[in-house]
Amino acid sequence: MKFLSKLIILLSIFILNGCSKNDKEISLIKEINQEDEMIQAYKEGVKALDENDTFFAAKKFLEAELLYPQSEWASKSSLMASYAYYIESNYSEALYNLERFLKTYPKDPRMDYVHYLIGLSYYENIEGEKKDIKPLIEAKNKFKFVIQNYPNTDFALDSKFKIDLINDVLASKEMYLGRHYIKKEKWVAAINRFKIVLNDYDTTIYTEEAIHRLVEIHYKIGLEGEAKKYASLLGYNYLSSEWYKKTYSILNKEYKTIKVENEKKSLKEKFKKLF
Repeated sequence: MKFLSKLIILLSIFILNGCSKNDKEISLIKEINQEDEMIQAYKEGVKALDENDTFFAAKKFLEAELLYPQSEWASKSSLMASYAYYIESNYSEALYNLERFLKTYPKDPRMDYVHYLIGLSYYENIEGEKKDIKPLIEAKNKFKFVIQNYPNTDFALDSKFKIDLINDVLASKEMYLGRHYIKKEKWVAAINRFKIVLNDYDTTIYTEEAIHRLVEIHYKIGLEGEAKKYASLLGYNYLSSEWYKKTYSILNKEYKTIKVENEKKSLKEKFKKLF
């Protein structure tokens, strides 16, 4: 009886070992097949990207990631999908996938590029001075992050350049609103907008005009002391500027009206002046 029991136990061990070995072999075969399918999907994604079929490329890269998520190729496939969406100008999908990447692959060595691509995806949403500036703020914050955390990379260098361009757009937004308030004779609101340009975007191309507008408005509402203060600031920093010449003319003759620059006159108005 004992002999029979031992025999049954021994046979069970052999059977279990055999099953375990077979399971491992089957698992290995499946893994190899998954890897082959993943590589094939990735190659198809690269080919589609080369052919500018960015939508199909993104689809194949995501497919490659899902086929073999434990592979080191998974993170690369995910990043390539984000890049394909970016090239396609599908910035919302690019951002969604990049944010997912940050959570799924937090230790990936390409984080500098990931954060930079997030910044670019926000940056490409620039629509002009009349549009929503929220994407620009997001882009600026992300580029600052790249500069602070990856200072010695090419991404940091380009991020600095992008921030300068963003500041120009943000300043143009404030200038647009300031000129609008001048037309509406809302002097305090206009002053506040031009001060934002002077304080926050003083390295942009709009600084000279912003100071001139502050001279112009303060003179108009009877605050000549403030007008002269800003005129001195403009003269000290931009003495050869066309805006300083206009400011000088305000303080040296009777000044009655405020004219907003950059308003195009019609050909008909110009023609009338000839007679």
